[in-house]
Amino acid sequence: MIQRPQPNQYPVFAGTYVNMVPEGADVMQLLTDSLTHAYDLFTSLPEDKHLYAYADGKWTVKEVLGHIIDTERVFAFRAFCFSREQIVLPGFDQDIYVNNTDYNSRSLAELAEEFRVTRQSNLYVFRNLTEEPLNRSGTASGNYLTVRALLFMTAGHELHHLRILKERYL
Repeated sequence: MIQRPQPNQYPVFAGTYVNMVPEGADVMQLLTDSLTHAYDLFTSLPEDKHLYAYADGKWTVKEVLGHIIDTERVFAFRAFCFSREQIVLPGFDQDIYVNNTDYNSRSLAELAEEFRVTRQSNLYVFRNLTEEPLNRSGTASGNYLTVRALLFMTAGHELHHLRILKERYL
């Protein structure tokens, strides 16, 4: 089981995501199980919820899923790069990414499938990380991060947004 990262292995803001992962949880099992849970949730939503946003200026359900996919890719790319070399990577502005992609014109089923395939691909990479690459690090958006932290951030980021969906959208 992959041990939880120490607070000095990720920036303060990332604690929101890391702390979403329950203490003692197997992060790889959580990533595997949440794949099915998230996919089932999004594919079961009634059509009248697909373009729903809980307030002006907030993302629609489709945009939230698009953001989860974007972030999953970015965090996984960072983990992949850092596991192989210590490198500095550019930042990622979530609003620019969502605003420059027309998620609302795509079907929610297609987006859910994209999420499923993206997560499955990332799981192949994550499953083969041993202790040494998990402890490797790099810099992204000006912040020091370990590969281990990025795995927990990936799981926690999804949990964070699924909680918001349940509280404010559904």
